[in-house]
Amino acid sequence: MKKAFLITVALVFGLQTIFSQELAKVRENGKFGYIDKKAEFVITPQFKKANSFADGVALVLDGKKWGYILPDGTWLLEPQFSKAKDFNSGVAMVLKDKKWMYINKEGKELGYSDAEKIYPFKEGVAFVREDKKVGLMNSKGEVIVKPEYKIIKGFQDGYARFADQSGNWGIIDNKGNIVIKAEYTSIGNYRNGVARAEKGEDNFGIASSSSFNAVEGATKIWDFREGGKYTIAMKDEKYGFIDKSGKWVIEPQFVKAKAFQNGHAGVFDGNKWGFIDTNGKVVVENKYDDVDYFDENGMAPVKIEDWGFINAKGDLVIETKYGITAGSFGFLSGRVPQKGFVDGLARVKYEKKWGFLTPDGKLLGGKWFENAEPFVTVK
Repeated sequence: MKKAFLITVALVFGLQTIFSQELAKVRENGKFGYIDKKAEFVITPQFKKANSFADGVALVLDGKKWGYILPDGTWLLEPQFSKAKDFNSGVAMVLKDKKWMYINKEGKELGYSDAEKIYPFKEGVAFVREDKKVGLMNSKGEVIVKPEYKIIKGFQDGYARFADQSGNWGIIDNKGNIVIKAEYTSIGNYRNGVARAEKGEDNFGIASSSSFNAVEGATKIWDFREGGKYTIAMKDEKYGFIDKSGKWVIEPQFVKAKAFQNGHAGVFDGNKWGFIDTNGKVVVENKYDDVDYFDENGMAPVKIEDWGFINAKGDLVIETKYGITAGSFGFLSGRVPQKGFVDGLARVKYEKKWGFLTPDGKLLGGKWFENAEPFVTVK
């Protein structure tokens, strides 16, 4: 079986260094490989298809079979699977000899289920189904929630929305504990100890494990962002902001809005986007075609035909000539990937190539790639 190429520089580092690095999947000359934060190849481009690293390994296609590689480029499991999913909590779902099965990182089949259809592990759990009911299994193969629910949605940060057989919605965690009882007409993602919810018909509010606080006049509420004090709510066709108790903290007055992050929120006046602070004061005037979120170091993507970056004072520090993956209506979804600068790098597109910018606007390693995915910490 072919060996994945291990670039010499990777051998210089000890295992501790290798397994604590951050790697990004990139494509060059039609093949996928992985770079470090100097934009140097740790694993040279050689794979027709590949995933980003997950649970310490990466799923790659070599020839016509899938296998798993380690961060140094050597094989954990050589290519042998017709199809496969990422490892999660030490377990992966693979198709071999026309049979889907669970395996561990030694490649050993785990006799977790004899069901005709099995589901991949995510955030330490996998769905189990029986008679059109769904439950949960942990990574030890133990059924921690018997199949009794009508629906369980995908887990995010350890929590998932679920519906009982009556169609009422609540929140469950990945240990099988009910965090919010199923007593809502609809419910959002659980963040910061709360979730947006609808109780009955057109009764919108904020639910926690112990209470439901209706939001006066609200006709729609959006999910909180991780760590966010406020979230967006609509009243009389205008957007404002509420806190976790369901109180209006910034009255509805905007045509559109995006959630607060790092003390700023994007707002739209019907013509252009700008930013307000947590007091509702405009701190960056409305002059952009679109905006995204401020990062923890005080930089945010802004759009004037193309994308660039401003600082917290509103100064344009990187000119607007790039493409990024942020979209005008990304705020409508509770699961919005981070855009702009993440851990000191921004993934951007320029003249059909992808690369990473540093906060001073320089191109990481001076290199563009055919494709580039975000960096992943490999543990």
